[in-house]
Amino acid sequence: MEGANQTEVTEFILMGFSASPELQWILFVMFLIIYLLTLATNTSIIVIVRSCPSLHCPMYVLLSNLSFLEIWYTSVTVPKLLAGLLPGNRSISVRGCITQMFFFFSMGSTEFFLLAVMAYDRYLAICHPLCYSTIMWNILCLKLSVVAWVSGFLASSVLTVFVSRLSFCGPNEIDHFFCDFVPLAKLSCSDTDTHRLEVTAFISSSIFTLPPFLLTLASYIHIIATILQIPSTTGKQKAFSTCSSHLSVVTIYYGSLIIVYMLPDTNRLRSLNKEFSVFYTILTPLVNPLIYSLRNNAVKGALWKALSKLVPITRI
Repeated sequence: MEGANQTEVTEFILMGFSASPELQWILFVMFLIIYLLTLATNTSIIVIVRSCPSLHCPMYVLLSNLSFLEIWYTSVTVPKLLAGLLPGNRSISVRGCITQMFFFFSMGSTEFFLLAVMAYDRYLAICHPLCYSTIMWNILCLKLSVVAWVSGFLASSVLTVFVSRLSFCGPNEIDHFFCDFVPLAKLSCSDTDTHRLEVTAFISSSIFTLPPFLLTLASYIHIIATILQIPSTTGKQKAFSTCSSHLSVVTIYYGSLIIVYMLPDTNRLRSLNKEFSVFYTILTPLVNPLIYSLRNNAVKGALWKALSKLVPITRI
């Protein structure tokens, strides 16, 4: 009988944002526009960096790498969210749910490592400018990017293996708009497997997310200390402008994740988890390229140069 119960659940229902049909259509249009803008802006960053020789340096290679990641990161969750907002089926198979969770955490973990590499790049550029070109060369930048991607997928693989071994007997409703780890684990039938999974998740997150977080934190502590030692105000502003964009991205990304995953599990915060999750799953991939484009003169210059070629301005 227990084996029969364990095979009852073959699909989950993603509850998403339960609201009136009129509000769901508004949310659908809003999230669709954000998704299309995310694809357009991040693709533009990649094209600009690749087409402009002056941007073929580690800082912008890492930026294009981050934009490539954001395209896939948001594509893991948003299309299913959009489908759930339309009248129809909100179901997702158990295998599909676990697959979505795997790629979501793979991309999220990779972003941890990429942000750490970008912070290290800014640390070398500001704290050791004379040694920067000899240390942070393009081949090393490529190797660090590969390590970031491999580490991100490896971190998610460990967790996914344990989740795939869980038994789901019902209920099958996930109170979220994507297959997140916590609500998925709560639907498991086996307390023993769930406890083992929680321990595995804690160890895995400590190994794969704590080091890049500490590296990012240490890099910016040294960066801020170095900037404060610069005597001239102009020098301080110039130094801070080279890292302010990345610091803004790091703050938004880590801030939203801390609210969702690290604050006390109270009823009030639990009810707002979906809303806060929108920040790091949907809004952050859109905000990142905008921050880099609007606050980086080199990217703005390359963008205007590309636009002037596409839309020539005729002087009268």
